Amino acid sequence: MKILSGKVVSNKMMNTVVVEVTGFKVHPMYGKRMKRNVKFHAHTEDKIKMGETVKIQECKPFSKTKNWEVIPEKIKKHGSA
Repeated sequence: MKILSGKVVSNKMMNTVVVEVTGFKVHPMYGKRMKRNVKFHAHTEDKIKMGETVKIQECKPFSKTKNWEVIPEKIKKHGSA
């Protein structure tokens, strides 16, 4: 089971948030590290605001595009220490 963490970029859908996960990929020829962003649709029952950092885990499909769910734990707001 995969677990990723990312920032919520949209919460306009019912019981769904869009989470942007940032990662790095090394170029195969030049060896330079490149930043890559991927957006995942994740299921949640909680009210989550945009900009918060959440953890998501892979699960059975809820719909055509929603294969992730938000792990119910303490949610950290973006920018707070």
